[in-house]
Amino acid sequence: MNQKVSAVYCVNPVCLEPKNLPSELTCQSCGSKLLLYDRYQILGILGKGGFGATFAAIDTTLPGEPVCVVKQLRPASEDPNVYNMAKELFIREAQTLGRVGGHPQVPRLLDYFEDNQQFYLVQEFVKGNNLHQQVKKRGPFTETGVKQFLTEILPILNYIHSQKVIHRDIKPANIIRREQDKQLVLIDFGAVKNEVNSVVAKNSPNTALTQFAIGTAGFAPPEQLAMRPVYASDIYALGVTCIYLLTGKSPKDIETDTTTGELLWSEFAELSDPFARVLKTMVEVSVKRRYKNAREVLDAMEALPYAETLAEAMLVSNTNPRPTAKELVDKSAGVQNIATPNYQAKSPVRTPKLNTSSILRLYGQNERDFTQQQLVNLSLSNATIPGIKFSGANLAESNFQQSDLSQANFEKAKLTRAIFRDSLLRGAQLSQSDLQDADLRDADLTGSNLRSANLKGANFCGANLENAQVRKEQLVQAKTNWLTIMPSGRRGLW
Repeated sequence: MNQKVSAVYCVNPVCLEPKNLPSELTCQSCGSKLLLYDRYQILGILGKGGFGATFAAIDTTLPGEPVCVVKQLRPASEDPNVYNMAKELFIREAQTLGRVGGHPQVPRLLDYFEDNQQFYLVQEFVKGNNLHQQVKKRGPFTETGVKQFLTEILPILNYIHSQKVIHRDIKPANIIRREQDKQLVLIDFGAVKNEVNSVVAKNSPNTALTQFAIGTAGFAPPEQLAMRPVYASDIYALGVTCIYLLTGKSPKDIETDTTTGELLWSEFAELSDPFARVLKTMVEVSVKRRYKNAREVLDAMEALPYAETLAEAMLVSNTNPRPTAKELVDKSAGVQNIATPNYQAKSPVRTPKLNTSSILRLYGQNERDFTQQQLVNLSLSNATIPGIKFSGANLAESNFQQSDLSQANFEKAKLTRAIFRDSLLRGAQLSQSDLQDADLRDADLTGSNLRSANLKGANFCGANLENAQVRKEQLVQAKTNWLTIMPSGRRGLW
């Protein structure tokens, strides 16, 4: 075993002392073999439930002994009929996982096998923080952040539904922001059941199989808890996930309407009316009133910019009163009445103001250039917008926290008091920009260009400035600490 580990673990569910020294081949407590399936060395437990347990492991048969996730499934009964049915469902579930694992944002199924009358699934290990951890560490998302989250997660869920698969356990802890590329990954498909599995389980009365992966309390809708999951069940769970991201509150901490059973969440989040309606439809208790699948939610999200623009247009029209009948008659006759000014002259065409939604929509349509725009207080936290161009724009006090801004162009932009905390600014162009009092803590500015930028009062504590183009005289005016990686590549040292 090449990896340096402090202990290895026994997977026997009745073992009283599963922890063993790395040199042991058999468990010193129960005598079980410690090398699972003569291949997987268990490093520790990741989770435990009625279905079994999930472990971190290394594959000792592959070069480099890569880390993987081993999920143990065990029948909740010793009845031979239950065991046989569990085996059949396990094989079908493995086939389902193999199918959906073809998506780059779903962990790949690496292996599956039976050992000592227990079933095991082996999946790719995804390194990163899940959204539950992210909210606990950094606080709730903004409305813009949740919208961005939905635009990232819904295509994954749409793919899963297109494969006739229901996830059945969507929640913040099962969505990881992958460290490698900052992409969202939907994990823990131990809850997956395809339509055939659901039928088999429902036609198997009085068996323990219905205990398998019914979801998480508060996130699972009523029909799923009644063992009748549909695609819309995933939509409900995703909607509750959005509520958690917005409020930081678990569904068990939010009261429900005693008449309808609906979560009374709206008092904890200030949202625009169009987006609040989308979220409300996602968490409808009644399946009939809820979005049926991910595609319907995507369509509703795509319509949001239009709805917001329409609302803005209506507001503008209300500030410009309609012409009277006399004005229209005079205008059609070419009469210029001094007492009745020309209506067209007093109602100039207004260009809709760019906002967060319109920028994200245009970016999705391959529009990257937003130079010289007035975008004060813009909120683009958690956005993935590499290569975007904001040169010369006024972005004072804007929020780009945790956003991917790789190769972005902020040349000569006004960025006073802007927030770039934990953002990815690799190779970004920031020359001659005004970053006075900006927050760049823990930001990755590797290879960025900060020539002639105003860095007075800017906070670079914990930031990575390796190979950045910036002078020592500039950084003297900024805030740094021993965790700051300087252009030299050394921490705290120029």
